[in-house]
Amino acid sequence: MSQAPLAERLRPQSLDEYIGQKHLVGEDGVIRRFVESGNIPSFILWGPPGVGKTTLAKLVALALGRQMFTLSAIASGVKEVREVIEAARKSRFFNSGAPILFIDEIHRFNKAQQDSLLGAVEQGTFTLIGATTENPSFEVITPLLSRCQVYVLKAMDESELQTLLERAITKDKTLVERGVRVEQTHALFEFSGGDARKLLNILDIMAGASEGEIVINDQRVTDCLQQNIALYDKGGEQHYDIISAFIKSIRGSDPDAAIYYLSRMLAGGEDVKFIARRLVISASEDVGLANPNALLLANACFDAVHKLGMPEARIPLAEATIYLATSPKSNSAYLAVNEAMAFVSKDTTNRPVPLHLRNAPTKLMDKLGYGKGYKYAHDYEGNWVEQEFMPAGLENKKFYAPQHKRETDAMAWKEILKQKKQ
Repeated sequence: MSQAPLAERLRPQSLDEYIGQKHLVGEDGVIRRFVESGNIPSFILWGPPGVGKTTLAKLVALALGRQMFTLSAIASGVKEVREVIEAARKSRFFNSGAPILFIDEIHRFNKAQQDSLLGAVEQGTFTLIGATTENPSFEVITPLLSRCQVYVLKAMDESELQTLLERAITKDKTLVERGVRVEQTHALFEFSGGDARKLLNILDIMAGASEGEIVINDQRVTDCLQQNIALYDKGGEQHYDIISAFIKSIRGSDPDAAIYYLSRMLAGGEDVKFIARRLVISASEDVGLANPNALLLANACFDAVHKLGMPEARIPLAEATIYLATSPKSNSAYLAVNEAMAFVSKDTTNRPVPLHLRNAPTKLMDKLGYGKGYKYAHDYEGNWVEQEFMPAGLENKKFYAPQHKRETDAMAWKEILKQKKQ
């Protein structure tokens, strides 16, 4: 068997061979249109592991005939970035397209490293293509992010995994010589989790675990992976199925399951900042106004994790996990802002702010009635007075619906004051 992994042997050589991400590389895909025009901007590819971020960057450079420089954010510092920038400058020829600088795991670059890229991106010294499994808005500095398009890559669906499997067993010379008999694919696709590299790694494992014809069925896949769990885990980077189970266990108020999944992630080397961010989101989305202190504690956990690192970070992560799982739940704020944003996005009426709510910093505005009639709440009993805050036409529009007793109690004082003043 070839020493090169199957994933490397099957790496596509053109955009037409690329599987998945049709919204980007399909017939009307934005990246394909860029390539066809020969004019491509700097961009960041954001998506889970094994969906072809590195491959897509290489194919773009190949299709455009551009020289490609590569940096790994794990192994490169500011010095290496500056050296690559200088090499890119020297590689330019008259009227030639800018070379491409591909940075894998760009989310691991610190602020100084990212700052060192800004000038070269602005000057067009190179076209930057970054790859990340993390939300760029959290990890990429704003000045750099504003100079890059962000394209989201999706995990492969079952039909795309099927296409990849068929290509592997019909195009790879080693597998063709061995022969592959596919009896069942459920376990193969389930363990792959939408990750092309995982699927091909599993095929490599199965090929190495037997002689002669390779038989693929659910039992053999499961047995091979249990026997080669270390090798299998080594091929995977982040476990999106486990983070999903983790968040759903918190939402379902099961602290034992939540701690179990937290421990699975920590044992697998998951980035603790990744977990901490999800806890902040869960505190806002799932616990919400039923226990506003949850967000404070989750944010404190996020800060502590940044300061501590492992192994100590496991303690605040566990504390926040249990606190969120055992807190009452309300997603009223989540639903309210989603409903309001959906309404605003479809509301074509340019609704003016009521005059009494406007500020009047100039004499003209004051003369036009800006701010006239506004009632200062603190001048009234209970620090509340009835007045209209919505624009005309939305007087009775409701977005927020309290769910938890704490929320209804918090709103009750206003109804009491209303009744007293009637």
